[in-house]
Amino acid sequence: MTDDAIVIVGMAVEAPGGVDDVDDYWALLTHQREALTPFPDDRGWSIRDLLDGSRREGFARIHNLGGFLSGAGAFDPEFFGISRREAIAMDPQQRVALRVAWRALESAGVNPDDLAGHDVGCYIGASDMRYGPPMAEFSQHSGHLITGTSLGVISGRIAYTLGLVGPAMTVDTSCSSALSALHVAVQGLMSGDCDLAVAGGVCVMGSPGYFVEFSKQHALSDDGHCRPYSARASGTVWAEGAGMFVLQRKSAALRDGRRILAEVRASCVNQDGRSVGLTAPSQEAQIRLFRRALGQADVDVDDVGMVEGHGTGTRLGDRVELNALTATYGGGAPGRGPLLGSVKSNVGHTQAAAGALGLAKVLLAAEHAAVPATLHVDDRSREIDWEAQGLRLAEKLTPWPVVGGHRIGAVSAFGMSGTNTHIVVAVPEQRPVSRAA
Repeated sequence: MTDDAIVIVGMAVEAPGGVDDVDDYWALLTHQREALTPFPDDRGWSIRDLLDGSRREGFARIHNLGGFLSGAGAFDPEFFGISRREAIAMDPQQRVALRVAWRALESAGVNPDDLAGHDVGCYIGASDMRYGPPMAEFSQHSGHLITGTSLGVISGRIAYTLGLVGPAMTVDTSCSSALSALHVAVQGLMSGDCDLAVAGGVCVMGSPGYFVEFSKQHALSDDGHCRPYSARASGTVWAEGAGMFVLQRKSAALRDGRRILAEVRASCVNQDGRSVGLTAPSQEAQIRLFRRALGQADVDVDDVGMVEGHGTGTRLGDRVELNALTATYGGGAPGRGPLLGSVKSNVGHTQAAAGALGLAKVLLAAEHAAVPATLHVDDRSREIDWEAQGLRLAEKLTPWPVVGGHRIGAVSAFGMSGTNTHIVVAVPEQRPVSRAA
């Protein structure tokens, strides 16, 4: 065991709207773009069939809008030593996770080719997105489907390709998967299971199944826009994305001359237990988690400048989360509490990757000393009294001042699995130039 702080030394993202690097991501956020588009033509999804089915079965309307990765089908198998036949059989989540992990390592000043045989961990949050034909059906891809569509192989593929010998695991806690994976990575580094870790989340939809299921539950947005923390919030909008981070013990990062993007002050996970329903979030569980994270981070609420919430835009989820956040972060003076937002208003709900894109947003906001606006909040939720509470909604690009030499932010995620995660990070005001950059 070690008391060494865990730090983030690299990151990479892919997001809807053609975003394939952090600069594009920051531009999307600060230009207040909404990156939702009709279903891609290359997916073979028939919106007409979905609409006919929803009307026939009495579901809520399915809108032809989502947040899709424009490069989900683009992949260079030869670069990674993979045959074309095997690459086609691979779940796009494996392909996207592999290339984003590679970019994250490069951003940390690490040559991925130099990691073979080293105790590097790989922790990836992902869920089954139903890619490819059933394995029981013979096809030209038979023989590659069992590895190509296995969730466990998403992390294993990265480890195999790079020759990593630290722990490799895929974590599925539904929409909190990415932050759950990052939590496990932090524990692995603290325990000595690995010396360096790649952690994050990925989501690429292999079918429109989630649109159908949430339509039946009347949990899809009724106008095709995701409106977190808005009085007009009516449901979520499904999306795709990926975010990967490179983590290391602080002493090792300083030894290696790495640029420290952030220190992980707290990483906490808990479970709802029994709530009003299997997929319903628990306000009490979230309050316990938030307070435990603040205690672990040893920071005052007044020191936290930004909270990137889960913010799905569903009526129940937003209500529970807002009340839990208010009970934890809203005790300060009115107008002086942390700024709250959700990137889902820009790109939709990226499911297993949601926490990763939220964390990337916090790190970029701290770097640029400004919190981006959350879209569609001209009519704020009436679930809490905004004027009487310290919690503020980020309605425009707002300066983020330094407190005690750091900018401290928090990221929250919860999933239909009942697993809640909360991460607190501290970003130094001035970061030394990396010798490895």
